[in-house]
Amino acid sequence: MVSRTDFYYFSPTGGTKKAGEAFCKAISVEVKEHNLGIRGKETADPTGDLAVFAAPVFGGRIPALVSEKIKALEGSGKKAVTFVVYGTRAYEDALLELNQAVSHQGFQIAASGACIAQHSMAPEVGKGRPDEKDVSEITGFAKQVESKLDNCIRTGVTVPGNQPYKEAMTIPAPPISLESCSLCGKCEEVCPTAAITVNEGHIATDPNTCILCMACTAVCPNQSRILPPPLQERMEQMLGALKDVRRENEYFTL
Repeated sequence: MVSRTDFYYFSPTGGTKKAGEAFCKAISVEVKEHNLGIRGKETADPTGDLAVFAAPVFGGRIPALVSEKIKALEGSGKKAVTFVVYGTRAYEDALLELNQAVSHQGFQIAASGACIAQHSMAPEVGKGRPDEKDVSEITGFAKQVESKLDNCIRTGVTVPGNQPYKEAMTIPAPPISLESCSLCGKCEEVCPTAAITVNEGHIATDPNTCILCMACTAVCPNQSRILPPPLQERMEQMLGALKDVRRENEYFTL
């Protein structure tokens, strides 16, 4: 096993972290976590033997904040493994975008994965994933990658995607708070872009700053943070056909 792995992730609703963490625990004795979603926190360079990156897919792209945090890192030829995690529909250019961002910082990518998690805006799609079968697969992939790390070459893996990348998704509307909101401030605390403010008994969300990551809805203790009902209905209509689809994870190695 690898002695130590640096795990860089952005996981607003938990699925991305679960997938990447399963890989890290299977390949490494020690895992140092770097949560890229904590605003204002400086991203530390890796000190372990391997760097693992995991990002969610937003409309076929990785979130811009992930790309920006990666730009602060110095890879220095260190081996890396990358994952994008998506809610069943498609990952489009996201894995290519992540790999190019990581490679540009001097990392050598030994393997990549595109894994499924429960959709953050339509939870019946990919419900419960990554599940036990997914974790077992990811663990097996880790063992496969471990055996190939010594043969990692600078050219890296080939993954699907197009460049120029597709346009980043537009945000139709940010989440809203119901009257049952207790103004506890947990949503404000967890928001990676500081789009939410709680002040004088009122909660506000800046639609120009919100990236619709859904971290605020996941952390709300009262389920008082939701998508606007018309947007929720639209998402469920768009993704409803995927409710009974079990998309398989994809893995790429040298």
